[in-house]
Amino acid sequence: MENKETLYIIGESRTNSDNAITKIYGSFYMALEIEPESGKILNFSCTHSLDLTEEFLRRIFMGRSLLEQYAQIEDEVARRYHGSSAKAVLAAMKDAEKRYRAAAEKSE
Repeated sequence: MENKETLYIIGESRTNSDNAITKIYGSFYMALEIEPESGKILNFSCTHSLDLTEEFLRRIFMGRSLLEQYAQIEDEVARRYHGSSAKAVLAAMKDAEKRYRAAAEKSE
């Protein structure tokens, strides 16, 4: 059964001016569909120039709780993701976490 009460959260950050993502989109964005109570990430998407970028990051984020596993996700991204947009991914994740907390408070 589909949960109709999920939250759609966007995290945004800047990448280097010479990064393909910046040239195409202007910024790096990650989109997360999250269960409000648990923070569990049900779906993930991001701006990217290579499909493998989104696929790789999706495997790191999906099924984890932005609320309870933030530090583990952050550590795994820092340890495993070595693309030129690595800092932007971490910054967008931090932005998404702030937006999630604000949205979760509103939905209570």
